[in-house]
Amino acid sequence: MTEIAQPALLWTPTPSFQETSNLRAYMAWLAAGRGPQVTDYADLWQWSVDHVEDFWASLWDYFEIESPTPYTSVLSSHTMPGARWFTGAQINYAAHAFRHASAEHPAMLFQSESEPLTAISWDDLARQVAAVAATLRGMGVVAGDRVVAYIGNTPHALIAFLATASLGAVWSSCSPDFGSPSVIDRFTQIAPKVLFAIDGYQYGGKQFDRRGAVAEIQAALPSLEQTIFIPYLDRNAEPTGLRNVTLWGDALATPGELRFTPVAFDHPLWVLYSSGTTGLPKPIVQSQGGILLQHLKELHLQLNVKPGDRFFWFSTTGWMMWNLLISTLLVGGTVVSYDGSPGFPDMGVLWRLAQATEMSFFGTSAGYITALMKTEVEPGRDYNLSKLVGIGSTGSPLPPEGFDWVYDHVKRDLWLTSVSGGTDICGCFVGGAPLLPVYSGEIQCRCLGVKAEAYDTDGNPVLGVMGELVIEKPMPSMPIYFWNDPGDTRYRESYFELYPGKWRHGDWIVINERGGVVIYGRSDSTINRQGIRMGTSEIYRAVEAVPEVLDSLVIDLEGLGGASYMPLFVVLRPGLELDEALSKKIKTAIRSALSPRHVPDEIFALPDIPRTLSGKKLEVPVKKILMGMPIERAANPDSLKNPELLPIFVALAAKIQAKL
Repeated sequence: MTEIAQPALLWTPTPSFQETSNLRAYMAWLAAGRGPQVTDYADLWQWSVDHVEDFWASLWDYFEIESPTPYTSVLSSHTMPGARWFTGAQINYAAHAFRHASAEHPAMLFQSESEPLTAISWDDLARQVAAVAATLRGMGVVAGDRVVAYIGNTPHALIAFLATASLGAVWSSCSPDFGSPSVIDRFTQIAPKVLFAIDGYQYGGKQFDRRGAVAEIQAALPSLEQTIFIPYLDRNAEPTGLRNVTLWGDALATPGELRFTPVAFDHPLWVLYSSGTTGLPKPIVQSQGGILLQHLKELHLQLNVKPGDRFFWFSTTGWMMWNLLISTLLVGGTVVSYDGSPGFPDMGVLWRLAQATEMSFFGTSAGYITALMKTEVEPGRDYNLSKLVGIGSTGSPLPPEGFDWVYDHVKRDLWLTSVSGGTDICGCFVGGAPLLPVYSGEIQCRCLGVKAEAYDTDGNPVLGVMGELVIEKPMPSMPIYFWNDPGDTRYRESYFELYPGKWRHGDWIVINERGGVVIYGRSDSTINRQGIRMGTSEIYRAVEAVPEVLDSLVIDLEGLGGASYMPLFVVLRPGLELDEALSKKIKTAIRSALSPRHVPDEIFALPDIPRTLSGKKLEVPVKKILMGMPIERAANPDSLKNPELLPIFVALAAKIQAKL
């Protein structure tokens, strides 16, 4: 097991920051007679997991959840899967999104590569959602019908989603940079009735017409009855080659009033998808009520978003962070969205957006922060970030150097909130709390209501050493089921096989004595050299600290035929070659930071690192290919950002097999 070193203290919340936080207000409300007398986060978390029904019931009351019928029980049982929450209640997510409508601040601030910053008022949002909902009703859409979208992170997506949710229909979206086979793999599984689709998009200064892809998607969906076409790339674009089309402008002109259909607490809200790297993506269904409570808790209590705050997270509609971003409306914040490349025309584009919008919270990926570390960008020096209170990071473990960079180059008085969870729950297992300090390389805490533990090889919870991330008790936003999964077979196989009745997430994690957390990477791609286990993130941290290296991928083949072999793949700065001196420098960095055991057997230079469409490194499928598995069995090319790289590993596989 890997022990965690004592990290550096980077930031401590001031007494004023703590006392004015949403979390402190909730604790005071509890103390006034609705719950326990707790004075710190650790005690609050312990109560929330020891008494999960009381905790989630308190959130129902604290957030004044609206239901025309009372719930009869908070939680049917602790059995996973199968636990049912707030039986008897009826809610509507979209209705709660409009409860904080205000003329004092916009609902959304939007910018793209080709469009200037635009504000969308709550009144405009309500009018457009009402019109699009009326259009959907006119198409025969009712509660339970599936409505899908092939749209970027634009106002159209927010409007279409809220219109769909207001009817009790089920939403699902893919980013337009997904190829049509990837979209078809996802949407065909849920048999949608209506498709929202754009004509194209711009990324990195280049324009991409997607009407051909839309036609292919239409042709592959026999259940599809109508398409609402959005001229976005070209305002005058025609729906050439498409059938049964209603133009977005006509949908917005449809008379309608804003109204909401109450549905059961566990009624489906949306379908998200696993990466689909090995077989069809799993269609993960989450409930209206489960997401409502999860996102209220996460945004209001864990991320401290207040009415009028301007909350940003760089995302696409193909990543769950978009779903969390738009839930900013639930707590009265302003959604800040950007459609385009974070590196065009330069790496300062999102910081200019932060300045222009007076952003309160800047959310991004760990990959973006580590990419910034290789540039000369100085956000704190070059931009006015006086309104910026917090930065969020997710997608992969943020190394300590990334934490340090933020405090050295963005702002010293800043709450850096590293979070980790997943599409599976559309939220976080571990994340931030405004009452806690920030330590370098460390996630602040386990989230409220999340009974997360690190399990050792015997299945026992441990502190201070690396173990499997296991969730011992149910959460409302856990999937209610996978779509078209009789007997919950795929659902059970995904999370509950190793520890029956407990959720195994597939991450290596350390939980320390004070409740802080470090994620070390996926447990099914763990480095295990001569009995010493290590998360891949530790290798990446050492390798990517070498200035010449932009990105990396490590694969451990130990145990294959009794041999030990670990190749390392690197992407170098343009114009550099992987010569003997640079290879030695990389190996020395690993030896110094980790141990001689973790020095790779060989290093290979690649043009890029293979990733899923959501940006995750392709560790396990590449391992399977290097072990001789055919590409078509190891990975679904349509789920990948750069499938053209896979043949490189096929060619290497034969050479590697000969060495073992």
